[in-house]
Amino acid sequence: MTITLFLLTYDFLTLLDAMTHIAALEEHTPIQKKQVAQTISLGDMNMEEAKEKKEINEREDLEGATVVDSEGWKKTQEPWNKQITMRGMVVSIMIGTMYSVIAMKLNLTTGLVPNLNVSAALIAFVFIRSWTKMLEKAGFVSKPFSRQENTMIQTCAVACYSIAVGGGFASYLLALNKKTYMLSGVNNEGNSIKSVKEPGFGWMTGYLFVVCFVGLFVLVPLRKIMIVDLKLTYPSGMATAVLINGFHSQGDKMARKQVKGFMKYFSISFLWGFFKWFFSGKDDCGFGQFPTFGLQAWKHTFYFDFGLTYVGAGMICSHLVNLSLVLGAVLSNGIMWPLIGRLRGHWFSEGLEETNMKSLYGYKVFLSVALILGDGIYNFIKILACTVINIQRKFKNKDANMDVDDPGNSIEVLKQNEVFLKENIPMWVALTGYIIFAIVSIIVIPLMFHQLKWYYVVIAYFLAPSLAFCNAYGAGLTDMNMAYNYGKVALFVLAALSGKEDGLVAGLIGCGLIKSVVSVACTLMQDFKTAQLTSTSPRAMFLSQAIGTALGCVMAPLSFFLFYKAFDVGNPNGEFKAPFALIYRNMAILGVEGFSALPLHCLQLCYGFFAFAVVINIVRDLAPPKIGKYMPLPMVMAVPFIVGAYFAIDMGIGSLIVFVWHKVNSKKAELMVPAVASGLICGEGLWTLPASVLALAKIKPPICMKFVPS
Repeated sequence: MTITLFLLTYDFLTLLDAMTHIAALEEHTPIQKKQVAQTISLGDMNMEEAKEKKEINEREDLEGATVVDSEGWKKTQEPWNKQITMRGMVVSIMIGTMYSVIAMKLNLTTGLVPNLNVSAALIAFVFIRSWTKMLEKAGFVSKPFSRQENTMIQTCAVACYSIAVGGGFASYLLALNKKTYMLSGVNNEGNSIKSVKEPGFGWMTGYLFVVCFVGLFVLVPLRKIMIVDLKLTYPSGMATAVLINGFHSQGDKMARKQVKGFMKYFSISFLWGFFKWFFSGKDDCGFGQFPTFGLQAWKHTFYFDFGLTYVGAGMICSHLVNLSLVLGAVLSNGIMWPLIGRLRGHWFSEGLEETNMKSLYGYKVFLSVALILGDGIYNFIKILACTVINIQRKFKNKDANMDVDDPGNSIEVLKQNEVFLKENIPMWVALTGYIIFAIVSIIVIPLMFHQLKWYYVVIAYFLAPSLAFCNAYGAGLTDMNMAYNYGKVALFVLAALSGKEDGLVAGLIGCGLIKSVVSVACTLMQDFKTAQLTSTSPRAMFLSQAIGTALGCVMAPLSFFLFYKAFDVGNPNGEFKAPFALIYRNMAILGVEGFSALPLHCLQLCYGFFAFAVVINIVRDLAPPKIGKYMPLPMVMAVPFIVGAYFAIDMGIGSLIVFVWHKVNSKKAELMVPAVASGLICGEGLWTLPASVLALAKIKPPICMKFVPS
């Protein structure tokens, strides 16, 4: 069914390409005239030469010829349907599948997944460059690898693995299973046994197809306004475009260094994961439990677990993120939990199990929720206010230039806008797609989850375009995708409105619905920015995103069940803690039950941590830059509260490696850090595939390496 849908979409858009050919030429002409006028003013050509150049450029654009831009590098302006190639789709599936497994592992262990867009673009370049070199050595002639094809692969792969990151497998969907229900307190009034739904491949895949595709269509009509008129930067999309342009403008020598660096550290990481497996025969065994700083520190989760995946993730994340993790680990596992643990018998009963929500574990969960909510609500209000103020400023300022033909635009910018605008996606396609998928969702979701009434779904999709616009606009200004915060608002509202019996499920599923629409729309807009800066067809970009989303709706559940069947997912004392599943379920319980769900004195502590998160953000925004840049990120600090300190140490080591490398040889570090980090992440991350197969086959490691006091 899905394949048929995409084939029909492909044929349909091909027809649209022919129908909009004349309109594209009309849109093409004024920009080209502007370019010629600028060039004449610089004295580079006379009128006849300008006219001749205009005709040549128009003919080359229509024929898919190679043109040379203002910076001197060549780019192939192929028709949109030739920018998506068969080899590109094969590589996209490989990268998307690999990163779905890696992202799922990171999601189920700590819940913290770095932005892997740059890494995906690099691996796409490595794959295709290696492929073409092998064919050349074998005597075959292959199609040149263009930056447009690189962009298509990166878009499809990122759309695929993004479902594994944001599909709710480690948060709002997993929160419905029985284990999370048990951990949240069987006797809690708002934690009803009727709110349990075990994971299943069928309903999870159907849910993802229904909610994710709506987001693809919601902001398509606004792409010109947001990218060209408002000139939103979308820093992540811009960074990816700069990287891709750099790959295709640098020499073969640089490319070979990156390929070799990636393959070297990929091999080291994979073999290291294989080696570590032999010593992890039982729980608390192996290098993953190595008491690096002594047994007392190990008891409080302060140790280096030799996890190269998180070392690589630390090399990609900023120093501020990694330092925030370390600070959160020290504050929670080093200070707070030992102090509260001493109050056992006073604040909570000594007879309670360690995982009981009325014991120490309850403080861990709810204090991390307080930090997350404080940070999220502050940034939600800030981004919303910035969005409204900036939009008002754009409309009030009559001198603000919102025209494509801005005299200040360079020739290169005009060419990028020309390519971006000439292959239009019609308004009625976006509206029809949104309405059809919204209607399907309104029918299907209440059938899957009777607790979420159909009229709530209607209201959600009525508000979704406005929420998606606000989020995408804010992300264009600040690079902060606030989709999870919009989802949390929906969670609390629906949990409170739906009552004690239905509120928990309604809140969690409604959270996923809003979050998915808003997040997918924001991701697409970032990819449109990448398309603009790499002179890639937005029509091809949209189709590539749709293919990647469909692939992700299948690969993400498969990746999840690979871990869910092979390992003890959700065990707070195991490797795959899935901390955000427990956090989301308890947020829903708070929405249903109120503050009575909290342990003794926990509410006062939550007030303090909530205020701390708000104050830290205010200082960062209002203090001088030399002070504000050192303020930690409260939402990042919250992760070690439940997970522990070990992975923060891993990522801190990654950050230290990058810092020292830049001090020793900054130019080499800038070139090689993405390649080395990607190799470390992919190598050990990919080892989880054979490790899962061995676990499913009941083959255990032969050795248990464990450390005990002498």
